[in-house]
Order: sequence, then structure tokens, then C-alpha cells
Amino acid sequence: MRLACLTLLLVSVCWALPFRQSGFLDFMMEDEQISGDGPPVVTTKQEIPPEVPIGPVCPFRCQCHLHVVQCSDLGMKNVPEDIPSDAQLLDLQNNKITEIRENDFKGLKALHALILVNNKITIIHAKAFSPLVNLQRLYLSKNMLKDIPSNMPKSVQELRIHENQITKIKKASFTGMVHVIVMELGSNPLTSSGVDADAFKDLKRVSYIRIADTNITSIPKGLPTSLSELHLDGNRITKVTADSLKGLKHLAKLGLSSNEISVVENGTLAMIPHLRELHLDHNALTSVPAGLPDHKYIQVIYLHANKIASVGTEDFCPASFNTKKAMYSGISLFSNPVPYWEVQPITFRCVFDRSAVQLGNYRKK
Repeated sequence: MRLACLTLLLVSVCWALPFRQSGFLDFMMEDEQISGDGPPVVTTKQEIPPEVPIGPVCPFRCQCHLHVVQCSDLGMKNVPEDIPSDAQLLDLQNNKITEIRENDFKGLKALHALILVNNKITIIHAKAFSPLVNLQRLYLSKNMLKDIPSNMPKSVQELRIHENQITKIKKASFTGMVHVIVMELGSNPLTSSGVDADAFKDLKRVSYIRIADTNITSIPKGLPTSLSELHLDGNRITKVTADSLKGLKHLAKLGLSSNEISVVENGTLAMIPHLRELHLDHNALTSVPAGLPDHKYIQVIYLHANKIASVGTEDFCPASFNTKKAMYSGISLFSNPVPYWEVQPITFRCVFDRSAVQLGNYRKK
């Protein structure tokens, strides 16, 4: 046993490293290397990453995404700065903007839609819209404008400017705006004398015009022949003449509800041969308008809430069954003083379905 232990001790001594005396400085050097307080270690030079290009700046508090700049409902008093030049839709509705300045839209050549609804705008600089060479939709409703803005972009296709304080539509208001398709001018304090005869002359492509809830007393003159829908509800129109609708050969829908109309002149419906829907409810008519039996395409007519006291068997349908005429899909006659039990069933012989006719009792006010 002693021999085995002695042999193991000799082997371990043979494998041991030579002894080296360590002084105080040696221990100091070891401590410095461990703590990292010694001389800096030379390393290879690291490459500095390239700078990442900064994208378009979004106006403060707004949201920008996919060419849309959303700045609505923020209490803004001015059009914000730093609008991205590639913006295609700019939404500024429901703010407190009072003025559109000359350079508010500078550089926004790509803008297609501008929404300024429900602000407090009273002034628009004459050159404010000049940069917007590709603008198609301009929404200025629910503001405090007293005039149609001048120098609107000629590229505009849809103009909505209802619920302002506009009293006049001048001859030059829409000069050169040949691309307009939809126009909304309702709920302004307009009068018939405030609408110039040639105000709509340049609107060669417009198909929809709405001038509702104003003070006009007659159908505006010189309406574009391209119209397919005309809405004049809620005005003070007293009479519909044939001359007022002359040339509107493409008109398919005419809204004249809630006026003061007592007369529809003979020959009026012949001026609008492609009419399909006519709204004359809530007026002062005492008889069914003439010309309905001869009209080929009309299918819907609203006559409720008038003063019609009688309905004849040939007021709606042609006398001959061989006459070409579209079938009615809707006739409303309720709230008139006509005794509905006296109306002959043959009166509605050209109606598509019995349920399409609406009759009812009349209640005196």
C-alpha cells in the first residue's frame, strides 16, 4: 500500500509545471486584466451602418397611411404643414379651420380628394387650389362660405358645397369645369334671381345636380342637357313649365317634392321623354299631371300629400292596350282628398302589380 501511494505521488510531481515566484506587481497585473482597467485591447475596426433614408413626414397628430392623410376631428384652426407630397386623399373635416391660405396645398399635385366638410371656412384664397391639378373630389359642405370659390381645379368631377351661406351662382362660377359629373348645392340661401341663366353652361358632362332646401321659386334656366338626375326638393317652386325642362332628353329622375307646385304645364313631360321617376309629393296639385298616358318610360310617380280630388280612368294609362308603354312599378296617391273607393280599378291597368298602387284616407289638417 505504501509503495502504491509513493508511486502516485511521483507521477503527479512529474506532470506539474515548473514553479515560478510571483511578486506584488505580478498580482497587480492580473487584477487589472480581470477588471478591464488596464490598457485598451486593440480590436478590429467596426463598420458604421449606412443611414436609413427618412420617409415622408406626417403632420402632427394626423395619421398617414397608403397616400391617405387623416386629420379630422382634431380641433385644427389651420391646414397643417408637412403634408406628404404623395398624398392622394386629405381629410380635414370636423375641425375649426376658418381660412384656406394661398400656400396651404402647395406641392400636392397628386391629391385626388380634399375633404373640408364641417369647418368654419369663410375665406378661400384665389390661388389656394392652383397646385391641385389632379383633384377630382372637392367637399366644402357645412362651412360659412358666401360665394362659390373662384379658380377651382378644372379637373374636379365631384363638387359638394351644400349647407353654406351662398346667395348667388354667377355666370363665371363654373367656368372651364367640363369634367364635373356630380354637383351638390343644396341648403344655401339661394333665390331664383341669384342664379344666373348661364351659370351651368360649362358643365358639359354633369349627370347629377341637387339644389334642394333653398329659396328658389322656379326651376333654374339653362340646365345642362347631360343631366340624368335633377333634385329640386324642398324649395318654393310654384309652377313647372315645359320651357324650364326643355332639352333635358337624358333626364331619368326628377325630384320636386315639398315645393308649392300647383300647376304642371301641358307638354312638360314631353320635354323629358326618357324620364322614369317623378317625385311631386307634398305640393299643391289639384289634379294628376297631364301627359302620363303618352309617356313611354315613366314607371314611378309620387303624388301623395297633394290636393287631388279626383282620378280619371285615363290619367295614368293609355286608352289603347296596343300603345307601347313601360309598366308602372309605383304610384302613390295617399293623403289626397280623393275618395279612394270611387277610383275605378281599370285606372291602374298598366301597373305591374296591384301592391304598387298606394291609396289611403285623407285627413284634413
